[in-house]
Amino acid sequence: MRMEYRKTNTTVSMVNYHLVFCPRYRRKIFLIDGLEARFKELVSQICLQNKYDIIALECDKDHCHLFVNVPPTVSPQMVAKAIKGATSRILRDEFPQLSRMPSLWTRSYFASTAGNVSSETIKRYIDTQKSR
Repeated sequence: MRMEYRKTNTTVSMVNYHLVFCPRYRRKIFLIDGLEARFKELVSQICLQNKYDIIALECDKDHCHLFVNVPPTVSPQMVAKAIKGATSRILRDEFPQLSRMPSLWTRSYFASTAGNVSSETIKRYIDTQKSR
């Protein structure tokens, strides 16, 4: 997990998102030969362009998990839109098995935030501020 904080002139942050998204109809697209490797390559390029740091990226046969560190101005929706939009277009162009699909991904996704410490640690830190 990324342990350093992102620093700009006005902010210090650590925003980590865990995203999970699935192909339409839960199709097992990652079983197609070469698709998973190409998908990971595309995600790496998109994240590099947008200054997102990939902490972990893994695919199962019918879904993908992405754990990513982003600037504080980026929402989970922006990350999902960037990745799902670009990969859908490119993968449908490059893999004939997917070309008949109107879109590759479902409109939905799972998003969760994660930091460097647990919620209990933060609550304990805040509760003990006056006693320091």
